[in-house]
Amino acid sequence: MFAYVDPKVKETLLEQGKLIFIDENGKRCTDGETPFLNIVGPVPLPVAINEQPIFRWYAWVRHTDLERIEDVVDEVREHGPSRMFSLLSDHMAVNSILVYGDFENADRPLVRVHSNCLTGDVFGSLRCDCGPQLDAALARIHEEGVGALVYMAGHEGRGIGLWAKAITYLLQDAGNDTYEANERLGLPRDSRDFADAGRILRYFRHGATKIRLYGNNPLKREALETLGIEVVEQVPLVVGVSRYNARYLNAKRSHGHVIPMEALDHIK
Repeated sequence: MFAYVDPKVKETLLEQGKLIFIDENGKRCTDGETPFLNIVGPVPLPVAINEQPIFRWYAWVRHTDLERIEDVVDEVREHGPSRMFSLLSDHMAVNSILVYGDFENADRPLVRVHSNCLTGDVFGSLRCDCGPQLDAALARIHEEGVGALVYMAGHEGRGIGLWAKAITYLLQDAGNDTYEANERLGLPRDSRDFADAGRILRYFRHGATKIRLYGNNPLKREALETLGIEVVEQVPLVVGVSRYNARYLNAKRSHGHVIPMEALDHIK
């Protein structure tokens, strides 16, 4: 978003084809058409797995969110750095897709739709399986030679945000499971929206719709299929199981996640 402080940067990105606008159906916008999603990329991104493969990273955001931020940027241009705090504190979920290999033309590439989890993805917390799932997905995509990982930045705590998630952890320690804890706060068990993941996949698949979905959550599959993505296989992803998250994973299984019973039975 800071690139828009200098409109010339935006113009350069457009000329280079590195700023892309797509509509609600995942198709590239024509001139004069209002975008639904804005995409920036590709950015070469070496990833620290196996042979350190280079993925193509694209950041993407809803156009309406970006317009709201640009209004704040206009204030920065007019009033200077004193208004920068307003820009930094304004919320905007910037999502990502990491693309590897000939994803556009692959027959049934592997796709992971990953909800962000600061405690698992960054801190390495064992209270969930998110960090190991992220690592395993990148490694598997590299191993297969083609695929994509869609990273949903606004999905912390199944959509309730980091602050509320911290409180639900305390409620879980007091006896609630991960879904009950959300409800104790008067929040939905799961408020995530995966529709934009479907839109971004439609764009990068260039009209092809068949994918293999890497993960256990049936809601992700349903959301992608609603957007016209044909999930020909849901590949289980069960990693990082430990005594710290066995109760959490059992709760997910009771809510429809495809987690084999034997994966958890041996955990004490």
